[in-house]
Parts: sequence; structure tokens; C-alpha cells
Amino acid sequence: MRVRRAGRPDDSGRQGGDAHRDFTAYATQAVPRLRTTAFLMCRDWHLADDLTQTALTKLFVAWPRVSKAEDVDAYARKVLLRSYLDHHRRRSASEVVTSTFDEAGAAESTDLRMTLVDALRLLKPQDRAVIVLRYWEDYSVEQVASLLEIREATVRARSMRALAKLREALGEELVELLA
Repeated sequence: MRVRRAGRPDDSGRQGGDAHRDFTAYATQAVPRLRTTAFLMCRDWHLADDLTQTALTKLFVAWPRVSKAEDVDAYARKVLLRSYLDHHRRRSASEVVTSTFDEAGAAESTDLRMTLVDALRLLKPQDRAVIVLRYWEDYSVEQVASLLEIREATVRARSMRALAKLREALGEELVELLA
């Protein structure tokens, strides 16, 4: 006879197995996009893998509740973003992000994309998150404000300030090519 813990379905039961399969299916399709988003924010494929794994672990723990959410992808991106910002806040001063770009994670890298990724390192983490979410993930100002839990005016101000810094670093012609 199997003993079940209160509030948890037995793994041999249909409900538990379905939830596990649902999470596995979701995670399998979400990993590439989450990992790319994490890389654009941190510029380190190894850290991007760690952040993605952390986000998926937190999703798995909360999956019974999260799977019922209207937009699971938005929830996953928010968990990823918070993991990135938490990591950055806790990072010790002795940690150094390398300036090299690991080609193994980039399937279709181009000179222009690599230049942009290198330029993103010039931005503060919150500004980098705003730029990645607004212009790479194509989120609206409202969605970015909701994810970062800041006002829409702050998103606009950070976007303008960060784009100005990128223009300064890249030159106006290159920024126009990216738009």
C-alpha cells in the first residue's frame, strides 16, 4: 500500500503523472527562448543556463498553480527576470563577466548581432532588462512595466536613456540598422 502525503497526488495516480508530463512538455518548448532571453541580459551562456534552470525549478515547484494561469510564458519570463536581478544584486565584487562570446550557444550569430550583444554590457542590469524585453522580446511598455513592477513612465525613461547610451556606443548608423 502506498502512503500519500496530504495535499500531494500520488505519482502513480493519473493526476500527478499528467502534471509532470504537462510541465515537461512546457519546459521542453520554453527552454530555448528563456535561455536566449537570459543570455541577452547577462551575456554569459553558463549563467544563462543557470538562470533558466533556476526559473524552471521555481516553475516546477509552483506548477499546479502556474499551469492554471492565463499566460504561463509571462509568468516564466517574470521568474527568469527576477532570478537574473536577484543574481546581479547578490553577485560578489570578485566575479568577472568575460568579454568573450561563447559561439556554442548561438546558432545564427552575425557580426551585427554580436556587436549589439557586446554593447548591451554597457547598460545597467535594469536598463538591459528593459531593452531586451521591449526590443528583443517585443513587449509593450505596459507589459514591461508589469514584469519589472515599475511605472510605465519609468520604462519609457529607461528605454530612452539606454537607447541613447547604445547610440553613443554604436553610432547612429548602426542603431538605425537594428531598428
